[in-house]
Amino acid sequence: MKRILLIFLLLGASSLQAQTNRYNVLFIAVDDLRPELGCYGAGYAQTPNMDKLASSGMLFNKHYVQVATCHSSRLSMLTGRSPGAGKQKSAEGARFMPELFRQSGYHTTCIGKISHSPDGRKFQYSGKGDGKMELPNAWDSLPTPFGQWKRGWGVFFAYADGKHREDGQGHRDLMQFTAEKDIDLPDGLMANSAVETLQKYRDSGQRFFLGLGFFKPHLPFVAPKQDWEAYSNVKIPPPQQGKIDSEFWHKSGEFYKYNATHEKKRPLSLEATQQSRRAYLACVRYTDRQVGKVLNALERLELDQETVVVLWGDHGWHLGEQEIWGKHSPFERANRSVLMIRIPGMGTAGVKTDAVVESLDLFPTLIELCNPSFRKTQNQLDGDSLVSLLRTGIGNQNDVAISYWNDAISVRDQNHRLIYNKKTRKSKLYDLSTDLDNSNDIASEFPKLVSRLVGAIPETAK
Repeated sequence: MKRILLIFLLLGASSLQAQTNRYNVLFIAVDDLRPELGCYGAGYAQTPNMDKLASSGMLFNKHYVQVATCHSSRLSMLTGRSPGAGKQKSAEGARFMPELFRQSGYHTTCIGKISHSPDGRKFQYSGKGDGKMELPNAWDSLPTPFGQWKRGWGVFFAYADGKHREDGQGHRDLMQFTAEKDIDLPDGLMANSAVETLQKYRDSGQRFFLGLGFFKPHLPFVAPKQDWEAYSNVKIPPPQQGKIDSEFWHKSGEFYKYNATHEKKRPLSLEATQQSRRAYLACVRYTDRQVGKVLNALERLELDQETVVVLWGDHGWHLGEQEIWGKHSPFERANRSVLMIRIPGMGTAGVKTDAVVESLDLFPTLIELCNPSFRKTQNQLDGDSLVSLLRTGIGNQNDVAISYWNDAISVRDQNHRLIYNKKTRKSKLYDLSTDLDNSNDIASEFPKLVSRLVGAIPETAK
């Protein structure tokens, strides 16, 4: 009898142990990717691979970042900490998401831009710097290929033939579509590196966390010639015209410092606007193809049934809406971004949810899904796990999503965006239920709603 009980206990312990480190993680980050994809209803966008991922996973229609700029958005996501949270007393534990998985026995790899730098090492735009790890203790390997562009930010601001924005030669063209092959540009090289890395993981059988960060469609708009030509006869809808009346409107400095192939009239003419929008979509098409190569390899290597896949955009991007080109604003276009999650054996595959979710929710979601053996974080996580939503496909995850930009704090619920000015303590309210670019301030008409949304902002942030 004792022997039977011992066997039962050992089997039970073995079963529980097998549940830790449950899945691998493939985390794909895409820079400046706004939800203008086929799966988000943009029928003119040529994104078959991301559309396929959406059909096999869950697509989030109302996903919002914490800050509409690369570094802060990524840091918030990777730490699970809101910029508006008060200080906490740090405890022993992982500070960064991949660090937690590494301490759990996962092998962690960073290819491309997961934190802020293009390869996980600290360098200035000029290439100067000591190359220290941007996320200490997070990565086992950082095999980002640099090709002709060498180390540093050159690979991020790349043009064809090894030229780049920071090489001192004055390369500042807004767009370039001369490359013939995908591997003539960095994102193609990174896709190949990711495929090779997946093969090594398949051979070793080791649990892994692979962070893969594609650069495009970030400026400058550079992609192979085929992607530009693919949109030659595609009708791309123009943005709604009209500058928003807000103290937080900006002059699109990042965009206009590039040398355009069209006039520099501000606002851009319709022709120049359409040319710029076409260039952006061409870059998205290029990145979509790289995503497809990696996901196809995951399936071919039979790793898809034990790997959680996340595809995440680090923020949105204005493509001329409200006469803004770029991010760096508290408005809808800058803070709404792409999010898709696929888990093995998913019963809700193909569901598109309107639940309001935040990038902060990703860290606790991956912990609950994968059940890593090490679960301690340096600070309390500010987000909420999306696992229940992923399993059922129903429910409103959060009442609101809160984003920050300089003196603006914006609060998004199902239908409205409130923008609160920390200096003046005044708010503007926009109804976005039928128009994401609505510029009509209705705050005076709905004081109770304004009060409720302002009340959702942490006191430590006001």
